[in-house]
Amino acid sequence: MALASFLTRTGAVLALCLISSAALAAGDIGGATMGAAWALPFAGMLLSIALGPVLFPHFWELNYGKFAAFWSVLVLAPLVLSRGFDPALGALLHMGLLDYIPFIILLFALFTIAGGILIMGNLHGTPATNTVLLAIGTLMASFVGTTGASIIMIRPILRANDARRRNVHVVVFFIFLVSNIGGSLTPLGDPPLFLGFLRGVSFFWTTTHLLPETGFAVIVLLALFYGLDSWFYRKEDGLPPLKDPTPDRDIKLYGKVNIALLGGVILAILMSASWKPGVAFTVHGIAVEWQNLARDVILLALAGLSLKLTPGPVRAGNEFSWGPIKEVAKLFAGIFICIIPVLAMLQAGRNGAFAPLVALVTNPDGSANNAAYFWLAGGLSSFLDNAPTYLVFFELAGGDPQKLMTTGALTLTAISAGAVFMGANSYIGNAPNFMVYAIAKDRKVAMPSFFGYMLWSGAILIPLFLVQTLIFFR
Repeated sequence: MALASFLTRTGAVLALCLISSAALAAGDIGGATMGAAWALPFAGMLLSIALGPVLFPHFWELNYGKFAAFWSVLVLAPLVLSRGFDPALGALLHMGLLDYIPFIILLFALFTIAGGILIMGNLHGTPATNTVLLAIGTLMASFVGTTGASIIMIRPILRANDARRRNVHVVVFFIFLVSNIGGSLTPLGDPPLFLGFLRGVSFFWTTTHLLPETGFAVIVLLALFYGLDSWFYRKEDGLPPLKDPTPDRDIKLYGKVNIALLGGVILAILMSASWKPGVAFTVHGIAVEWQNLARDVILLALAGLSLKLTPGPVRAGNEFSWGPIKEVAKLFAGIFICIIPVLAMLQAGRNGAFAPLVALVTNPDGSANNAAYFWLAGGLSSFLDNAPTYLVFFELAGGDPQKLMTTGALTLTAISAGAVFMGANSYIGNAPNFMVYAIAKDRKVAMPSFFGYMLWSGAILIPLFLVQTLIFFR
């Protein structure tokens, strides 16, 4: 009882420090009256995700759900105490029903279906072969997601190069292209873009507006890779060949039914964007539109079909397990809860606690500083999860999808490109990065350390992004 009384008093004091005592309607948590301290749990959540797997990996693996719950409670408890139960519940349901649940369902569907596609066999890892494999994986990423493309393509490209003395650069460029930049052309490609789709950004807007930036980056990186790989390949001429643990053999594709199911995922997303029956059901004032509910049910059904129709050995060949998607679901539950007050403060614009950040991305004449949007969204996405980073800057830019797709198109392009492209700057910038690192290391590739990888990205990607800034975002 004494502990409960202490916690109650502490929460009340914290609430008084953070907000005014004005009465609020259900779902309105008054972002303009919130102090910057409300953002601390969000920062703590993201830093935990960024540093936990690096500093204490075993402890993190066992307790990541507890971290998410801890930071979530630090948001929800003061929110209920200060704003009232109804506004807090309304804000939580709004985030859960309209953002979190559709987001997780899509990731679950793509993870399940892509995990049922297995490429067996082996090619000889010549520079031309490697470049073609990277190009295929890069294109694939926009349709099966960066995680799905990484799962499907990383093992074939590792097998193709396991008899080469120098193969680290192959995995590094794989992370650049397949695990990050390749996912920028559709909302299926990378989580931040799907969040934009859920907020009202048209499905093909991403394709048309990010195509120049993506095409430029992909062409430059593939050309650079081909030149670097050719140089390493020539250096092995005259040296005794290494024993190839996976000799060349014909490529075979298993789990073909999942390719059709991926087509179903795309159709379901397009259906939800074009079919507007004008019907919705309401939960505590939150309207869930029928087309979005239908989309989510279809995605779950497609994932179920994948599980039923894919033979067990095919999933075993991909070393498929539910661990990664469970971790994503728990961590993103924490992220989406912790971001609630942050988004409310951003919606307040110059009247909120983030007014200095608004000024930072605004030119003296009041127009958007698109270069700042590109680098700030990208800089945070380099070390923190790019999905919530995208949401932060989406709201900072006004949060109105119709305006951002038209008069603010270059700003939204800068935010989208920064969030997706610069996830490649570190191992923790995007979820597939560390997965690819772990698989490659398990296959005896001498992968660079955390900072060693950043030397690669700093030498290759940062100059590329500077050039892109000058060409596209001035």
